[in-house]
Amino acid sequence: MKKIIVMSCLVFASAFSAIAQDNKGTATERANRLTDRMIQELKLNNFQANRLRAINQEKVNKMMDIEQKFAGNDALVDKNCLGVCKERDQELESFLSTDQYSAYYGARSKYYRYDKDFAAQIGALPTLAGKQKKPVLPVGESKVVPVNKTAAVITADEGSR
Repeated sequence: MKKIIVMSCLVFASAFSAIAQDNKGTATERANRLTDRMIQELKLNNFQANRLRAINQEKVNKMMDIEQKFAGNDALVDKNCLGVCKERDQELESFLSTDQYSAYYGARSKYYRYDKDFAAQIGALPTLAGKQKKPVLPVGESKVVPVNKTAAVITADEGSR
């Protein structure tokens, strides 16, 4: 009996660690992709690139925590993630040149959108398209579909077979 309990605990522990590693991998992938784009567009040197990579990794980790904590409430996710982005703004200002920071500051919303789009693409975020699934009605079947807070019965055309 003790062996079964111990084995069960080991299985659960390994499953949870695999999930945690997958989230870390996703965060690293997001941070690296964003950082690579920023390095290229802002023309950063090695010192700046290394600092930016560390900052983006920290900020993406924070944003992923926020996205998980407030999943389903896009307004709260955006509000809190933009707060994290403001932290990044302050940190970048300390080591970017004036021209680089001006270019970054003007493109902040573009970088934020780039990261969010990539996160949705790899499945790290719920997508709007996933929430708006349109009903598909096979020929010969009927289905009740809500229409403006009322219900309507839709049936397939007999002639469309």
